[in-house]
Amino acid sequence: MRKEERFRLVLNYFLKNHPIAETELLYTDPYELVVAVILSAQCTDKRVNIITPPFFRAFPDVRSLANANPSEVFELIRSCSYPNNKTKNLIAMAKVLVENYNGILPSDVDELQQIPGIGRKTANVLASVIYNKPALAVDTHVFRVSARIGLSHNAKSPIQTEQQLVKYIPEDLRSIAHHWLILHGRYICQARKPKCMDCGLKDFCKYYLTDKTTKSC
Repeated sequence: MRKEERFRLVLNYFLKNHPIAETELLYTDPYELVVAVILSAQCTDKRVNIITPPFFRAFPDVRSLANANPSEVFELIRSCSYPNNKTKNLIAMAKVLVENYNGILPSDVDELQQIPGIGRKTANVLASVIYNKPALAVDTHVFRVSARIGLSHNAKSPIQTEQQLVKYIPEDLRSIAHHWLILHGRYICQARKPKCMDCGLKDFCKYYLTDKTTKSC
């Protein structure tokens, strides 16, 4: 199957069966989203959604976080992964936003990456979700699912996967495609035991079609 055809089939499946797909992180404004996305690194959305309500009661806006005591931040996020680094990044991020951007998150992906705690994946998430930019974030789910289905080939890094995906995914679908692939990886195409028999993509999934008789899924 040609790559163009596989992309067409995958995108059409999601458009038909999952026309609405969005982040499972809970937030009400750009400040809350950037905090939640930074916390979500190597941590489940479920855990982040438990942490953020008391966090936002203590630090309701970027200026309050910029002036926060690190020990107070740490106590509120200690149940997530890497709380020490995330404490430093959250406060540093807030200080940069207040000092350089008047507390407003920039929309440019490259500019976002200059802010502490914001790598390319996070920058793409923020640009696409907040500003509806045609950015496609690649996390561990997107990286794995894209390779399994056959949307990416021999990609060694998230940026290589991103570069391959955007060649075939139209700009107006890139933001939602990020969520499609994440949610598919989270609930169907799981890392250890993908649920192939429950998957609507199996008829054109490279992983499943390669040798489906030996699949344990």
